[in-house]
Amino acid sequence: AESLGLSGSDLRRLWLHQANTGMNRLIAQKVLGHEACEDESPTVLDTYANTSSAGSIIAFHKHNEDLTAGDVGLICSFGAGYSAGSVFVRKVA
Repeated sequence: AESLGLSGSDLRRLWLHQANTGMNRLIAQKVLGHEACEDESPTVLDTYANTSSAGSIIAFHKHNEDLTAGDVGLICSFGAGYSAGSVFVRKVA
């Protein structure tokens, strides 16, 4: 985020790996600097259970239509062997 000139307060929403609600809460708090509400860090665990690294994309698909132009979010997934992938997205129109 720093290399893009962004801080946690610049992020509208986080779509995180969907394996553990407690882990999602902790990550969101570390990134945003406060406890995230469901709107800031939505989960799909209650609907789809543990979807592994695909869960962040499912969460993005289900929770992105209310973004407005200029909103920035982070999609982040991780897997075995400490692999991780993150993508910053910005709504343009």
